[in-house]
Amino acid sequence: MSPDEYCQQKTVQSGSSFYYSFLFLPPERRRAITALYAFCREVDDTVDECTDESIARIKLAWWRTEVSAMYKGNGTHPVMQALQPHLAVYDLREKHLQAIIDGMEMDLNQSRYLDYPALKTYCWHVASVVGILSASIFGVTDKRTLEYAEGLGLAFQLTNIIRDVGEDARKGRIYLPISELQQFGVTAADLLNARHSDKFEQLMKFQTDRAQQMYDEAFALLPQQDRRAQRPGLMMAAIYRAVLGEIERDQFKVLSHRTSLTPLRKLWLAWKTYIRG
Repeated sequence: MSPDEYCQQKTVQSGSSFYYSFLFLPPERRRAITALYAFCREVDDTVDECTDESIARIKLAWWRTEVSAMYKGNGTHPVMQALQPHLAVYDLREKHLQAIIDGMEMDLNQSRYLDYPALKTYCWHVASVVGILSASIFGVTDKRTLEYAEGLGLAFQLTNIIRDVGEDARKGRIYLPISELQQFGVTAADLLNARHSDKFEQLMKFQTDRAQQMYDEAFALLPQQDRRAQRPGLMMAAIYRAVLGEIERDQFKVLSHRTSLTPLRKLWLAWKTYIRG
């Protein structure tokens, strides 16, 4: 299996909605973004699938050295070998890849966030940076496009947090800010024990409205001349906003199940966004 094939398999197996937006890219950009996504999956799985925290830290440290080695042309992992040819072409910075690893390590250091600014810092590391790197691969002619991508990454991560409230709670993690739980009268125990209530629905409506606002603010930053190049991100936004809509229509039953769209609907939303340009 070649490094590119390894990354392709990793991406397909993840079942991520991102895969559908990659399908519409030219081959070289598709290989680059697939390698980047495979890297994100590898370091994320290091934390999510490793039950021993000390081993997870060792693995993340290994990934740090692999990233550094890749920038010297010496990466050994298939993902590093697949990503290395694209570093200079798309101006992918080492500091951003290392920042992603920092974000994964944050999950080992804490499982609660006091307020929204603290949560935004986490989101920047695990999502906004990915948005910046992805936008660079898609094509950037105006620096405002990177600001758009940074904001879009935040919107994506807020959507993930809303969708995965129950799943994360079962892992002992609560990303909803403590100050906002208190504001709406919802306790950590309510989430950990999947207690749905009117207060919880109000809390989640607040979270959803803010995520939608982040999408709107990000779109407002995207320069018209880069819109066509950035269609993969817009495709993802269409899919993610549809998920938010389903969650709200289902009265925020996110404590008991995970809302998702069918592959056909994801492909339809991606295609419709692509056609609109």
